[in-house]
Amino acid sequence: MIQSYIEIFKYTVKYKTLTVLVVLCNLLFVIFNLLSLVLFIPVLQLIFRDPANIDLVEKPIFTGGFLDLFVYVKDYYNYTMTSMVKNDPLDALFFVCMSVMIAFFFKNLFRYGAVWFQSELRMAVVRDVRNALFLKAMNLPLSYYSNERKGDLIARMNSDVNEIENAVVSLLELIFREPFAVIINVATLIYLSPELSLISFFLLPISATVISIIGKSLKRTAKKSQEQTSRLYSAMDEGIDGIRIIKAFNALSFIVNRFKRTNLHHQKLITRTFRKKDLSPLLNETIGAFVMLSLVWFGGKLIIDDPSNSFSGEVFLTFVIVFSQLLRPIQSISKNISSMIKSRASQDRINEILNLDEIINQSDAPISLGGFNNQIDFNDVSFKYGDTHVLNQINFSIKKGQNVALVGESGSGKTSLINLIPRFYDVSAGTLTIDGKNLKSLFIDELRSLISLVSQDAILFNTSITENIAFGENEPDINRVIEAAKNANAHDFISAFSDGYSTVIGERGNKLSGGQKQRISIARAIYKNPEILILDEATSALDMESEKLVQQALDKVMERRTCIIIAHRLSTIKSADLILVLSDGKVVERGNHSDLISQNGIYKRLFELQTV
Repeated sequence: MIQSYIEIFKYTVKYKTLTVLVVLCNLLFVIFNLLSLVLFIPVLQLIFRDPANIDLVEKPIFTGGFLDLFVYVKDYYNYTMTSMVKNDPLDALFFVCMSVMIAFFFKNLFRYGAVWFQSELRMAVVRDVRNALFLKAMNLPLSYYSNERKGDLIARMNSDVNEIENAVVSLLELIFREPFAVIINVATLIYLSPELSLISFFLLPISATVISIIGKSLKRTAKKSQEQTSRLYSAMDEGIDGIRIIKAFNALSFIVNRFKRTNLHHQKLITRTFRKKDLSPLLNETIGAFVMLSLVWFGGKLIIDDPSNSFSGEVFLTFVIVFSQLLRPIQSISKNISSMIKSRASQDRINEILNLDEIINQSDAPISLGGFNNQIDFNDVSFKYGDTHVLNQINFSIKKGQNVALVGESGSGKTSLINLIPRFYDVSAGTLTIDGKNLKSLFIDELRSLISLVSQDAILFNTSITENIAFGENEPDINRVIEAAKNANAHDFISAFSDGYSTVIGERGNKLSGGQKQRISIARAIYKNPEILILDEATSALDMESEKLVQQALDKVMERRTCIIIAHRLSTIKSADLILVLSDGKVVERGNHSDLISQNGIYKRLFELQTV
């Protein structure tokens, strides 16, 4: 529990100036809040006592010192008040009202100041946590996204981070405002009446017990509700992403009803969380009201039994007013502790992501490759995904300038093999080298700068065509963009758009056809001007006309480059320098097209199936 609070505190104190300003404004708010109440004592004296019975206070003398300043101000205020009461009670009343008004003004001024600086602080913390989560998400290996729901990650970046925002506010108040408010109010109560103060102290252990019991239950429910929020986001994402299939299969009611069940469960958990969170301050208020009424009875009894007691009626009423203000920070402490407990579940879920092993780590002393000059070597390379072996003892070389094709049935390990080259995954056994240097020893960014990828599913972004082609560059070279588009057979259809290269293509490029998206992907690969080009079934999802245009573009981009091709249509790789046939994670056949046909094996069977 303490560790979670320390982590949130670290987020906060990173912004030292804002934190100090928030704390200072809160402390001044507490002081002026109490002052605005205590200044009512003279008003009560004017109402309940005859001015003739009020003793004149001697004019105080300031002796110096920081603590003496407060005593001097208090005594000088009393001196001014008693002098005015003796001369004209109405002037004294006006003076008290103005004093209280000034105290209220500064109380609210500093409260707003705390809110002003606090709003910037809390959102800065939220921004930092969300940035850290997004950066981590970008660095996590592809295997993470195969196992986890995307909606879960989005939920952690939104609802869980929002809980951290609430925790930042709660923690500052819990550490720097409410304890100070409790201390200053308790000191005032003791000064006014030690006897009544002793009774009021029974509230604290009772509240602590209530907070402890509710807090444990709250954390369990909060964690369940956050996990259910993840499922809700996943259901939303799947429904929106799969709307075409849902409608095609008349599954609208099925999906909607499934979402309603998920949403209902989410609603029930969130409702339980809010109920438990709000229960603690309400119980404390009830307990506080009981104690306050006990104080009223006990204090009233003291005055009635002994009217000559120094504990006067105006002091008693002031005590009751100050004690009612003591309940506010105690209730706030209870509420803030509930928020902190609730946030712990979110903090744990955020830390689960931030503490994940990125797996694909750069070497502590990486070396520079300096370009691709000779060949890529797979030496007894094996790879397993979890406990499942995907590739087993793969051995082959790709020489610079060669076109190497990978063929085989689905699940044979083709995509896993090409994912090892840019280090999307690391080999489980054996070594993968480029120009004799182990990929694990290289700068990851430098390695990936040599490689471009064109996949079956064209991944585009909701921005302009120019920014998609020059992806990753802040200041694209428009001439290079146009040249890349021409080489990708994309210039004509891009120019036909009213905004040309400035056309925003929608989420995932949904304003474009499949062939257009693929040609934009190829233009992106050409713009990067890679030394190694990976084509992952780049034409398999296209119609014949689009495939022809895309294949023409690929033929251009493959010239004078090292290419690794996963082929669905074997007719497109007949001219490849080397064709590897994979089955169950092993290379079972290798050679060029003629060699493999003559072997009369798997490749020939697959080729004949497509040419019949």
